[in-house]
Amino acid sequence: MRPVSDAFLRTLRGSHRAVFEARVVPAGLTGVNPPGTAITIEGGDVQIDGTAQIRSTLEMTTEGAGMWPTRASDLLAPYGNELFVRRGIRYGNGTTEWVSLGYHRIYTPEQDRAPHGPIRVMGRDRMSGIVDGRLTAPRPFAASATYGSVVSTLVGEIYPWATIEWDESGVRDTPIGRQVIAEEDRYKVLDELVSSVGKVWWWDHRGVLVIRTPPTATQPVWEVNHGANGVLVSLSRRLTREGVYNAVVATGEGADTTTPVRAVVVDSSPTSPTNWWGSFGKVPRFFSSPFITSLQQARNAAAAMLAKQLGLPYAVDFTAVPNPALEPYDPIRVTYPGRSELHVIDRLTIALTVGAPVTASTREQTSVLIGEL
Repeated sequence: MRPVSDAFLRTLRGSHRAVFEARVVPAGLTGVNPPGTAITIEGGDVQIDGTAQIRSTLEMTTEGAGMWPTRASDLLAPYGNELFVRRGIRYGNGTTEWVSLGYHRIYTPEQDRAPHGPIRVMGRDRMSGIVDGRLTAPRPFAASATYGSVVSTLVGEIYPWATIEWDESGVRDTPIGRQVIAEEDRYKVLDELVSSVGKVWWWDHRGVLVIRTPPTATQPVWEVNHGANGVLVSLSRRLTREGVYNAVVATGEGADTTTPVRAVVVDSSPTSPTNWWGSFGKVPRFFSSPFITSLQQARNAAAAMLAKQLGLPYAVDFTAVPNPALEPYDPIRVTYPGRSELHVIDRLTIALTVGAPVTASTREQTSVLIGEL
């Protein structure tokens, strides 16, 4: 969860004044209060999806009079400017506590009622530049190159100013162990590298590229509940086998003279409905990467991938009073008549207007045990 005060979380559960702000900023800024040009917000939302390549997308409507871009240097022109948006609470003493909703590259301005009607602006977070920035020629990396240097090189060619934050410097500074040639798809190469060391990556609310081990769902950071001081508006639930697997097979592509390493991890919890040896059946996922060069690395990569999926196939969608500090991978407690469950957020939509609830999709997180074949 994004950092907020206890007072912020308490205030969300009662009557409060929500406030919103959008600024057009040049590319390359970081932080939760960047300088920029403020523009009006007439509507819109930020959608955050922890399962997508581009984690955060923005759709926002702003005043249109005199704002339509006619030159490349205009504020809403899709040639490099970004929209920074945030949502907060105005307290009774006049102070405001803000939560950043991130930086979004302007992709598409639209105006249905020209020339003075409102302008709808679509934006995507900075991962979109990595996805768009395909390699024009193969890029070799020597075995002595570190994981961190490969990431810095491939990201830095798109964003020379990028701040990259690893949660483990030891992993960052480890050599990749064999020569690797990055082909056309820059994002795919980087995603394979990050996955091969058991990490996930995204551009966070500060505009920083973070590379981290998937968080473990233990203590919930927020409770979505009915009743007194409750925030739950509505709830739906579903069970499905689609997209569910209970094992991951991770393999390297082998050094020049050795057999590729291989590891298989499974859901081995005896109480899990997706137990590998249970009636659910055997449904493995396969992952291969030239960056996997050791058995332990293969185990770590497979375990991290499986951990991100455990808890399916029971999922809950809900609408609630918005908590803009929530984000994907956050564990939350969902409480409704007769049930109290620990869930992990996969996706959520945060409105940029008063009165609209947050909508979220979650999966139940149960106590699980990961074993190896």
